[in-house]
Amino acid sequence: MSDATGKPGSLAFIRIPAHIAADLGSFRVNPDIPVPVELGSDGGDPSSLSWEMMVAGMLRFLADQGGHEHADYYRAFVNAVKPDLPTELSAAGIMKAKNGEYELADEIFRALAGLLPEAPEPLLNLAVLKEDRADALERSGREAEAEQMREAAFDLYKRLLSMEQPGPDAYFNAGFFFLKARSYDRALELFEQYLDMGQEKAKLGKAKEIVDRLRTRSRADEDFKSAYDLIRMGRETDGIRKAIDFCEANPSLPNGWFLVGWGHRRLGQYSDALAAFQKALELGQKEVDLYNELSICEMELGMLKDSRMHLEAALRLEPENLKIMSNLGVLSRRMGRDGEAAGFFRAVLDLEPGDELALAQLKELEA
Repeated sequence: MSDATGKPGSLAFIRIPAHIAADLGSFRVNPDIPVPVELGSDGGDPSSLSWEMMVAGMLRFLADQGGHEHADYYRAFVNAVKPDLPTELSAAGIMKAKNGEYELADEIFRALAGLLPEAPEPLLNLAVLKEDRADALERSGREAEAEQMREAAFDLYKRLLSMEQPGPDAYFNAGFFFLKARSYDRALELFEQYLDMGQEKAKLGKAKEIVDRLRTRSRADEDFKSAYDLIRMGRETDGIRKAIDFCEANPSLPNGWFLVGWGHRRLGQYSDALAAFQKALELGQKEVDLYNELSICEMELGMLKDSRMHLEAALRLEPENLKIMSNLGVLSRRMGRDGEAAGFFRAVLDLEPGDELALAQLKELEA
């Protein structure tokens, strides 16, 4: 049969004959229940059947069919054959994600989620992975795909937080997810919940800092969130109008001007965007995203030295920010500094080997 990933012939169901079925500790093999077996993409060789092939088949099946009538039997089977497998898979998945091998990491975390449906860790790792993939896609200019990946992360966080005991880290990570999406009320709730249950000193300090800032922040949240959503959904003109309303109601806050600039930049109106971003800077906003947006506008307007200055300011704030490093590479190319550009793209690949933008840029430079 074909499995849910569309790899033909990779899974087959077999029945273990009664005369060779043996108990595995306290687990009793049931010859009447067919077992999924991983035969490989070429169909494999059923005559060389092994426990490993059965475990691999059950893991792949559980990744997509966690509610199947025999799912609990398969979970017990896997745990009896390989009791240390969850720990091994978790470590492998995290390593694959760090190395930029997103597809493999995704398979591993989905298999773990199917194997351990009550455990929050696989879902949390999967949600974080989706966020990382969204960031990588955005850096490559694939914003629509990045948005789809963030929607997948959002769905995972919803599943995770609906669990009976999602664990402190679920609230902490989800808090940052919603903070980045500018859903400030939801982020505040999640960080407050982390403060009630968290135990890690550094994370508690960070959560308290964010909670204090969100509680005391004077803002017209509805107008701001509405403006952000309109721009994000491609209705930039309406979003800019809403953002200006927010600025008029909150003249001392810079984040409204950031939204005005973001909307104009997405429309290619770089002069208007630059003026709005400069206003946000004058009002005290000194964040990586603002410096990056300023630099993009300046680059498009031919203000290459100013663009360089703002990207370097961003890099001082976040020395390993891949988006900033990539943009410095693009800027260096525009300035005719191809050797320097290659250095920036190689630095990106040192941190994220699969970064598509860096790979494409290096290929062009080498050509």
